[in-house]
Amino acid sequence: MKLQKTAPLDTAYLESLGFVWHTDSDESSYIADELVVIDPMEAEAYYESGNTLYEMFIEAAQHVIDNNLFHEIGIPFNLVDIIKESWESDVHWHLYGRFDLAGGIDGKPIKLLEFNADTPTALFETAIIQWAMLKRNDMDEESQFNGLYEALVENFQRLVTLEESVEAFEENYEGWKFLFTSIRGNAEEENTVRLLQHIASEAGYITEFAYIDEIEFSEEEGIFFDGENYELWFKLIPWEDIALEESDLAMILTDIIKNQKAIIFNPAYTLLFQSKGILKILWDLYPNHPLLLESSFEPLMGQKQVSKPVFGREGGSVTIIDENGMEIEKISSEYENHKILYQAYTELPTDAEGFSYQAGVFYAYEACGLGFRRGGKILDNMAKFVGHIVR
Repeated sequence: MKLQKTAPLDTAYLESLGFVWHTDSDESSYIADELVVIDPMEAEAYYESGNTLYEMFIEAAQHVIDNNLFHEIGIPFNLVDIIKESWESDVHWHLYGRFDLAGGIDGKPIKLLEFNADTPTALFETAIIQWAMLKRNDMDEESQFNGLYEALVENFQRLVTLEESVEAFEENYEGWKFLFTSIRGNAEEENTVRLLQHIASEAGYITEFAYIDEIEFSEEEGIFFDGENYELWFKLIPWEDIALEESDLAMILTDIIKNQKAIIFNPAYTLLFQSKGILKILWDLYPNHPLLLESSFEPLMGQKQVSKPVFGREGGSVTIIDENGMEIEKISSEYENHKILYQAYTELPTDAEGFSYQAGVFYAYEACGLGFRRGGKILDNMAKFVGHIVR
């Protein structure tokens, strides 16, 4: 693989952009001072892979719903109704997600690892920071597979048009108010939400920001902040956390959706995509598909594999297992009480120092942006973000 060294972005400049989580706990920079170099054919392959995979996920989710497989893939029972309600109506639009992919830059085929469809991280890094890296290093800012910002503007407008074209947005838009929410005390999540709020404002909406503890919810009336009712609500709070930690809220939100008092983003059905259990469904529906890795709820006999919880983040509770069933590497975490999925192991591209690289392809109506994470064999919360350049 090819890497190009760059002058690092200084912290003052990053903070001027609103990017304040630039330094890891060991005082090292979270943003790598180099770019992954890919060629146009590799960029096109990432684009096509994201589009193909999304269509496959739609088929897999429909299969789960038609065959009542919610429990099998680990979906909390108190979200089943809201998932069904959101799936059946076109107004519950999927704003964005991120595919994690192996391969693609090392002459090896692209393989799906998982789909972060509900609350994906690295949005700010992909849409803003890697563009700034090119600009500050006097490189061609267009030399990326990165139309994420523009794709989000248009996808926000599709909430009104409900079709590919966004030309009819202004004539059909009626001044809807859009509320954006995160928890308190997490700068990364808050500023990511505020970026999305900014993009929605650019798309044409009347927007407001509030912390989750400032919002009032009513089954009959909808979602309120500071006395105002909001028809549209974005929350960077995982659906499974709402189900497991705020079960009363899960039921209220279900009634709000049933009573058509608000539309929530990302929709509840994205939890079907988010669950790693759907990787097993995909393998059942598309066995030996070139983009997929064999996946099962039982250990894969006689082959190297990875075990991971159906809901987990930043490598938590992920284990690499060799052909004899012995653990090679593991990251312990609080996610170990979730159902476990087994997925065939695939090598990530590595650089000369032995660091692994995982591609993240964002999807907003279509595949629209690429970024990389660099770390060990299991990418954890100390992994670095690495931008890219196409040439």
